[in-house]
Amino acid sequence: MAAIRTVPAEPAGLANVSRAFFSAAAEIVTEVQRRVVGDDNVRTARDNAWAATLEDRARHEARAELTREVAALIARPAPARRHLAKTR
Repeated sequence: MAAIRTVPAEPAGLANVSRAFFSAAAEIVTEVQRRVVGDDNVRTARDNAWAATLEDRARHEARAELTREVAALIARPAPARRHLAKTR
């Protein structure tokens, strides 16, 4: 006769409870978002990545524009200064 072994149940530790809580909370938030904005307007990871790419491009272009403006200011000759005679 073979002995039957049972695997002890894993105790519900703080980590397991936290995971379950945050999983449930994430599902609730996702469902609320779907109902508020509609299924077609829910942001996905791909949407977020594309938005981040566009923001990076815009920052890069703004930085490049500022660099061009500073270079133009440096390249411009300094205005002639007028020396005023001091009168006392």
